[in-house]
Amino acid sequence: MKNKGALSRLWSFAEYGSFREEEFTLSPSDERHIDTDTPENRWLTTVQNSERSVGARAASWFSRRGVEIFQRLYRVAAVFICFTLIGVLLAVVAFLPPFGGADNPAVNEVPERYVAGAVEETGATNAVAGMISAYRGFDTLGEAHVLFVAACSVMALLRIDGPARRHGCLPDPEMTGEDMDFEPNSDLILRKAAKILVPLSFIFGLYVILNGTSSPGGGFSGGALMGAGVILNSVAFGFSRTERFFGERVYHIVKTACLTVYALLMAYFIYMGANGIYDHVWLGVPGGIVSGGLILPINIAVGFEVACTMYCFYALFRKGGL
Repeated sequence: MKNKGALSRLWSFAEYGSFREEEFTLSPSDERHIDTDTPENRWLTTVQNSERSVGARAASWFSRRGVEIFQRLYRVAAVFICFTLIGVLLAVVAFLPPFGGADNPAVNEVPERYVAGAVEETGATNAVAGMISAYRGFDTLGEAHVLFVAACSVMALLRIDGPARRHGCLPDPEMTGEDMDFEPNSDLILRKAAKILVPLSFIFGLYVILNGTSSPGGGFSGGALMGAGVILNSVAFGFSRTERFFGERVYHIVKTACLTVYALLMAYFIYMGANGIYDHVWLGVPGGIVSGGLILPINIAVGFEVACTMYCFYALFRKGGL
């Protein structure tokens, strides 16, 4: 078959959408020899080799020295920021008014109102509880939100989900029967002591929360006692037994519900007070358990919030999950 020209073969391929291999076979007369040993090609080869050598040397230098330089700069920046913060805090403290001065901004009618009107206005015989949960309840709400955000941040950083656990990143307690990889569950003395101390910590924590309006304590201290009881139970008997009554689902429900209830109570309290409207909240009998108006439910919400946060931190640091 006579060889076709290049244009005719291209036209045939575009027109019929198919071609035969022999139509594109070049004869020896059509082949051309490309001479690479020309000044232009030699110059291009030299430039490419130099670029490759420079890039290789740069990559090798950064791999050897880059990490070391970054670590040194990181340490210098950390020290500089630390001393800067120390200087700023010392400067602020130096400009504070002297403690106990008669002309201090804190020595005004506000502390007198806290002490003199706490029982009448809040129903709490404990002036500290009335100040924290009633007069300055908005600040306490911010502290509860700080705990919530801290728990979410730790969970986002340390939580290990099911797929990661199944791929061998962490021993699975369900495969070993009990989580012996995390806790000393075979300690007989610890288990016997926990059987006595765990119920006592729960009962005493509830007592501190319920009597927060008439005695020292309240939601934070009572919640810390309850959280310590949950942690002790998991240390002695394992996470699997603790999850029977306090698992991840219960944690999310209790934590979200307590923070929502607290926010709604404080929103109602602040709105009614700011607009001079009577809030219709029964203050109860001063000195009794049912007293303090909204302070009692606020203490309960804060207590469970603190207990959940404490156990959440412990579980995440120990096994990467609740």
